[in-house]
Amino acid sequence: MPEMPEVEGLVEFLRGRVTGLRVDKATVSAINALKTYDPPLTALVGAHVTGVDRHGKFLDIATDAGVHLVFHLAKAGWLRWYDALPTTIVKPGKTPIALRVCFDDGSGFDLTEAGTKKSLAVYAVHSPAEVPGIARLGPDPLSAGFDRVAFGSLLADRRTQIKGVLRDQSIIAGVGNAYSDEILHAAKMTPYALAATLSDDEVDRLFTAMTTTLAEAVDEARGKPPAELKDAKRRGMRVHGRRGEACPVCGDEVRSVFFADNSLEYCPTCQTGGKLLADRRLSRLLK
Repeated sequence: MPEMPEVEGLVEFLRGRVTGLRVDKATVSAINALKTYDPPLTALVGAHVTGVDRHGKFLDIATDAGVHLVFHLAKAGWLRWYDALPTTIVKPGKTPIALRVCFDDGSGFDLTEAGTKKSLAVYAVHSPAEVPGIARLGPDPLSAGFDRVAFGSLLADRRTQIKGVLRDQSIIAGVGNAYSDEILHAAKMTPYALAATLSDDEVDRLFTAMTTTLAEAVDEARGKPPAELKDAKRRGMRVHGRRGEACPVCGDEVRSVFFADNSLEYCPTCQTGGKLLADRRLSRLLK
């Protein structure tokens, strides 16, 4: 799943290439992906791009028609860029392409989604705040006004596991399954720790790990074309997606906990005092 660093990479890439261009065509081939009807998607046609921004994991393309094209790539979506967009007709139901956007210089992009579970979402709105997922976003962890005090206040009185807190977009925007694993590993913290029970030292450590991990990932994504962002993300992971490999910090074996549709990865030596976490469905620690 693309998370804040990859979406930020896409934003910077598109900002440098589409700002000032005219939208010549915007075609949805997966009708379930389009979540709005007013304004219609056709309102984008003929408009010029005035800016590209990010809201959490949402990407926002603004135009001089007062209409924004906003999309969320969800778990299996991606953006495929073309300097010269293919001329082949996109047939609904016959391709992984959910949306195709063409600009007046012949360039453009497709939004694609793999798998059978379709969650990619596209919106045409007058304001990004009209998108429900954006309206309920928490603060961006790399924004200038977000500091250790603000972070601590978000954790206070939350008797929920810190892994879930980091992934909850209404609490902190932009962090998903992969980077929450990486943050907790850097902070040397179990994913099952309750947010409200963390000591001041643990909150300090977690805040530093979060901001450092995300800032480094954004720097790694910066300047890369969309086709390279996924591999750059994988290369940067220390524990996420590395089950069975050696922890780069201590050499212990990276372990997994499996859920219904995903998993988390952690290092027992670095994060749980050597204890192995049981499958979360068992809701206990293996002794």
